[in-house]
Amino acid sequence: MKSWYHSWVAAIRIARRDAWRFKGRSFLVLAMIALPILGVSAADLTLRSADLSTEESLERKLGAADARVSDPGMGGTPIYQLPNGESNAPVGNFDNKPWPEGSTDVRKALPAGAKSLTDSTGAGKLHTAHGLMNTEIRELNSSDPMTKGIMVMDRGRLPLKADEVAATTHFLEASGLKVGSTLMARGLDLKYTIVGAYELPDALETDQVNALPGALLAPLNKALEAADLPGTEATTTFLVDVSDGFTWNMVKEANTKGVMVVSRAVLLDPPADSEVPLYQTEGWGTYENSAAADAAALAVAATVVGLAMLEICLLAGPAFAVGARRSARQLGLVGANGGDRRHIRAIVLASGLVIGVAAAVVGTVLGVVLTLALQPVLEESFGKRFGSFDVRPLELLGIGLLAVLTGLMAAIVPAITSSRQTVLAALTGRRGVRRSSRVLPSIGLIAVALGATIAIYGSLMTDQFIVVAGGSAIAELGVVALTPALVGLFGRIGSILPLSPRLALRDAVRNRGRTAPAVAAVLAAVAGTVAIATYAASQDAQSRAAYTPQLPHGAVSVMLDEAGGRDVPAVRATVQKMLPIDVRADVDRISVGKTSCSMYDGGEGCGRYEVIVPRANECPLWVSDPAKPDEDPSEKFTLAERRKLNDDWRCKTDGRSGEILIGDAKLLKVLGIEDPAAEKALAAGQMVSFVKANVDKGGKVAIRLITDNKAADEAANLGKEAPGEIKSFTAHEVAGAPDAYGVGLIMTPEAVKTAGLATVPYGAYYSTDKLPSSEQRQRLDSELDKTGSNVSLNIEDGYTSENDIILLALTLFAGLVTIGAAGIATGLAQADAEADLKTLAAVGAPPRVRRTLSGFQCGVVAAMGVVLGSAAGVLPAIGLRLTERRQEMAFYERALDEGWGVGSMPHVPILVPWGTLAALLIAVPLGAALLAALVTRSRGSLSRRAAI
Repeated sequence: MKSWYHSWVAAIRIARRDAWRFKGRSFLVLAMIALPILGVSAADLTLRSADLSTEESLERKLGAADARVSDPGMGGTPIYQLPNGESNAPVGNFDNKPWPEGSTDVRKALPAGAKSLTDSTGAGKLHTAHGLMNTEIRELNSSDPMTKGIMVMDRGRLPLKADEVAATTHFLEASGLKVGSTLMARGLDLKYTIVGAYELPDALETDQVNALPGALLAPLNKALEAADLPGTEATTTFLVDVSDGFTWNMVKEANTKGVMVVSRAVLLDPPADSEVPLYQTEGWGTYENSAAADAAALAVAATVVGLAMLEICLLAGPAFAVGARRSARQLGLVGANGGDRRHIRAIVLASGLVIGVAAAVVGTVLGVVLTLALQPVLEESFGKRFGSFDVRPLELLGIGLLAVLTGLMAAIVPAITSSRQTVLAALTGRRGVRRSSRVLPSIGLIAVALGATIAIYGSLMTDQFIVVAGGSAIAELGVVALTPALVGLFGRIGSILPLSPRLALRDAVRNRGRTAPAVAAVLAAVAGTVAIATYAASQDAQSRAAYTPQLPHGAVSVMLDEAGGRDVPAVRATVQKMLPIDVRADVDRISVGKTSCSMYDGGEGCGRYEVIVPRANECPLWVSDPAKPDEDPSEKFTLAERRKLNDDWRCKTDGRSGEILIGDAKLLKVLGIEDPAAEKALAAGQMVSFVKANVDKGGKVAIRLITDNKAADEAANLGKEAPGEIKSFTAHEVAGAPDAYGVGLIMTPEAVKTAGLATVPYGAYYSTDKLPSSEQRQRLDSELDKTGSNVSLNIEDGYTSENDIILLALTLFAGLVTIGAAGIATGLAQADAEADLKTLAAVGAPPRVRRTLSGFQCGVVAAMGVVLGSAAGVLPAIGLRLTERRQEMAFYERALDEGWGVGSMPHVPILVPWGTLAALLIAVPLGAALLAALVTRSRGSLSRRAAI
């Protein structure tokens, strides 16, 4: 034991000295191992710090209060809730009766003697330095000790008077205002002074102003309602302070009064599931990952980590081999002075240990420093402040041990190789010739066959991605094990090559011990790149085929559904001014009820319209029996009948009638619809329909005007027709079912006026002379932001692929790994061939031979790795796509059998990214060869050759 200890101490001292002597090589290996450690440790620190503890989360939500009490909108109906307050449900069965709705008085549920504080939020348009901005308005007495932690002051002070407000730092940045500025709300004559800036630790990007209770929301809401405009839609919750805490029993008592509670005491000490009534309700339960899902996730993580470590080992292994080769005389002296093979192995392994420990320390320290330095940037990207800087020493230690293990694994093969060398060979610099082992290629062949079988089975017989991914990983590891044998096969083409590449290929094949790891490293990186690129390109082709344009290419639409359309004329003019417009088609919408209501507003005094689809035009699979509204209408058909009905034109649509727009023939031109008959119909006051199902046999379209939304919803739940006035119009059906981009019907303003329907301005459609540029869009967005309105702008520029940058990044990554691995192998080859190069120089070979040979050596390694990696990478992607195809086909066939009406058969293409492959197969090896040739010195120092 004592001898073992001292021998390892000596080995570590020798390894440390060699690492310091050859700083360049040591730094290269250290960087390869330390960079992943840096990234993983920084990610661990970031995620742990961003993951708030329960106490930290409660401080931001409740401040110093014991609970937050709110109205869930159930009209006071008793409810069940989850302990965390994230979900609730009314008590009882509401399958055959209306769902409870309405407000309730929250204060009746407060415990006796409890202190409460109102926290109200609404929205309004505030005047800024740039125009108008839709902003969240909050009323909370933030100077009360109960609110400590909810808002964090940045500068200034809290509002103390009714004409003072504080604002979030994000609002001040976006609005161009500052502390001391005057603030006004649109529609309200009162002025407020901004006295402070604060931030919400959990929502840094929130645009919010805070006033004292009753100072802003109530006056603004009153002014807006007086102007017949939408109000602030304020909601109020209560912060509650109870002397002994808000217990779970108190929460359940509040639930009986239709009130929901988020309690500090409950979240810090949650009740058992058996004590939560909601969990005992049918259809509810605790949803956790199954053991199989956790095991699969763990297996995926272990596979990723293992492959990453293998890649580093393959890259760093040749570098350790270079060190062992250049230290061969030193190792020979150790053997000459009584050291045996285990001492030689210990010295080489110690080099891996020293570099691994250094990489662990450097990577972990840099990870901590980098996380601290970038904490403000990370918090901005997360949108919330971190809690405490959470350092988990055991986790960082485990990450560091990965670096040590990686260094040791990378040095194993060089250590074994060096220990097998005789003392005489080490001292004289000679190397014997060993036959390649057949064990490793045999294992690799078995792994390839097994992995391919699993992957094929997974893609053809199952729907599990993990099976395909697992089989592909096993097969790739098998190819890595086969690399020495595959390198030997490449040597067969040497006879057809010119002198320099033939020498380079012969040298690579004869010295597979240094060539194979570098080729395997390139193979692994390229295989992963090609697999991801093939999968991404295939998904991109699928997305392109499934893409549904919202407008003709280059067309523009702008819609504004609020405030009765008061801002629509200004928005229309702004778009026409800022973009290269050819044709402009203004559109209005039908308004039922108050004109200030939005299209889908279900509030008091608001209504809606619906197009009545004739019974004969409805898909039989979707038409329910009014006497049995709860039954699935498709169940009365056989499977064969359902599949047949799926080809029926009535079932090929999505069941929607489309939107009714009030416009003229210009709208047809912008939408790209060339139909003279449609233009004549509009001129004659008729309606134009683009949806076949809307028009009955008599050429009429019927519209129901619904003034009572609640009654209409109740009728729909019972399978009955909604109450409302029905108006009928003569309609022209556009032949051929053209793509109208969501527009179902068009009426002219004159026809609407004749029918006695009310309208409000809605927006406009535009055709353009050319596609608007990015600069024009940015200027337009800036101008529209100044209106403070919720403008919906759409510029159709066709399908835009998001994978181009991904493919480029993957190619660059694979190229860097390839050049790095090939460069390491070239350096080792130069160390091995130094004697031959000196002989060539001595007999008169030109200086460029050294440079040319170096370039071809690097290019040969890169080319072999890229070719093998490309072949190994395509197959996993194909397997995954075949699995996806099986899944989508299974869903499609089930939808046919169930009568869901899914339309066309799924399209799951498999596309090989030939551009990426061409860059990898041609550009990367060529670039590696040129780079190696450029950095290699043409002349080497002449010295006496060793005696033969």
